[in-house]
Amino acid sequence: MARSAEKAMTALARFRRMKMEENQIIEKRPYIASECNNLKKAFKWRGEIIGEISKKVSQIQNAGLMEHQIRDLNDSINKSLREKRHWEHRIIELGGPNLIRYGPKMLDHEGREVPGNRGYKYFGAAKDLPGVRELFEREAPSKKRKTRTQLMRNLDADYYGYRDEDDGVIVRLEKEMEAKLMAEAVSEWKSVQALNTTDTTSKEADIYATDNIDFNPKDDDEDSNYDKQPYVSHVPVPTQQEVQDALLQRKKRELLEQYASETLQMQSSEARTLMGL
Repeated sequence: MARSAEKAMTALARFRRMKMEENQIIEKRPYIASECNNLKKAFKWRGEIIGEISKKVSQIQNAGLMEHQIRDLNDSINKSLREKRHWEHRIIELGGPNLIRYGPKMLDHEGREVPGNRGYKYFGAAKDLPGVRELFEREAPSKKRKTRTQLMRNLDADYYGYRDEDDGVIVRLEKEMEAKLMAEAVSEWKSVQALNTTDTTSKEADIYATDNIDFNPKDDDEDSNYDKQPYVSHVPVPTQQEVQDALLQRKKRELLEQYASETLQMQSSEARTLMGL
């Protein structure tokens, strides 16, 4: 019986090997990601690495494994994660999407990093290994903040700018700038004064001008031997009708203030504004 079983296994092994050689040739994954120049194959090798990581993460969950087996599995998972990251960078170089930023990170998040040791992760039972548990329990060192006394200890007069003028450079620059600004201000003031003087002279000349005034004096006394000087009014004198209209408007305004409410007054003023009154 044993001889027959061995023959059958040998025949089966030969048949399987023959079929594999006939159907396909197994393609080996490149050792370095930069050797791959095909984007489709790069996606394929990355997916193969993810499958290997998934299997190893499932195996390391078994707490019954020996300590050295757990450590070897954890090292192998971290190595596969680094290799996956190399293939993701290669995919970006070949014009593919950025899987580092937008791809799923479930496998990376299943592990925990020791504080102060970025990059190496512990998965499954590796987190409970002797020496590793204490690293996770230990708190990360907190950065001490300096007190106000320590911050003020090294401050001197230079910090507050009391010695900025000792070299003489700033004083010279300030004097030059002050003289320049003063000259500009004086020039601007003189130009404004000259303009105001011209405007005032022209206005005064126009006030007392009588060239455009038509005046026909009537002689009250035919025997008078002198001509009367013309009278020019520079202030508009209202007529009798304008005075009566102004008094009427004032009376209306007083009655509105006495008997009308504020809302009615506002509506009335808005209506007058719209009507142009």
